[in-house]
Amino acid sequence: MQTVCTAIAGLGINCESIMGTPAQLESAFNTHIAEHGLSYGTKEEYNFRLALFTQKDQELNEINSDPSLTYIVAHNMFSTMTKDEQARYRGRLPRVAPADEVVEELETVGLPTAIDWRKKGAVNPVQNQGQCGSCWAFSSTAAMEGAHFLATGKLLKLAEQQFVDCDPNSDGCNGGLEMYAFEYAEKHAQELETAYPYTARTGRKCKATATAEKAGVKAKSFVHVPKKSVSAIKAAVAAQPTCVSVDAESSHFMNYSGGILNTKRCGHQLDHAVTAVGYGVENGQEYLIVRNSWGPSWGEKGYIRMSLEVGGAGVCGVLLDSTRPTTF
Repeated sequence: MQTVCTAIAGLGINCESIMGTPAQLESAFNTHIAEHGLSYGTKEEYNFRLALFTQKDQELNEINSDPSLTYIVAHNMFSTMTKDEQARYRGRLPRVAPADEVVEELETVGLPTAIDWRKKGAVNPVQNQGQCGSCWAFSSTAAMEGAHFLATGKLLKLAEQQFVDCDPNSDGCNGGLEMYAFEYAEKHAQELETAYPYTARTGRKCKATATAEKAGVKAKSFVHVPKKSVSAIKAAVAAQPTCVSVDAESSHFMNYSGGILNTKRCGHQLDHAVTAVGYGVENGQEYLIVRNSWGPSWGEKGYIRMSLEVGGAGVCGVLLDSTRPTTF
């Protein structure tokens, strides 16, 4: 008990306020360490990570006790990370849309009640970007793959690492934007992943070759989706998998485990790019189906369902900045 109480005291947490006994919490922490293959070289580091885990445990219990929420959160790989360590798994750069930015107004009448591009063969298995701020590359690649599938009927696996290494306007693992990736792909075909495998590293020289690009996919153009509009995002996603962005810093998103995320307590500072691959309705609540890049063990097998019932910017800002490409 003394280990847990000592560890969490530095974070201002009273040992009497934790749920369960200190022994139970430390046991859960050690199970977490084993499940995620973690090890700590010193007692100080062990206590520091135990304190983070305890703080996260309190937060998750508080979220899960709210009866108005239609989702649950749980411990995952982020439970023992600092804020700076967690940020390495995001990576979308801030963007201010110019006043004259052109957006595409699609027809919103007669949209299907639900659509899931996974079931139509337009979406590849979920991947893990690792400790590299390359979410923008994964989001844009999934959209490129979906657009190419719709144009040709063939689902290719394209190379995120090419965007990380070669997009001159983005900054590799230090962050980027989906639209920058599309601008690059308008000039250079995105190669197959087999020719340019993902390494989760940055600062390398671009290795794209004209020969490999011949087997790849080039972007014809890309368009922005009207923001703060449920009907507009549904129309875009009904047309094809679409890049969307969220504020992913809060535990509501990071530790999402299942259900429909309907919180109004996450921010709108868009720091993570993901891909909307469908939408649907459950118990009268409409939601987006969103493909993340944190591996298949996160969320609902790598996906998160985000409510479309929260107005304005949407849940975690999901209605604020969306883009979709067309390909040759």
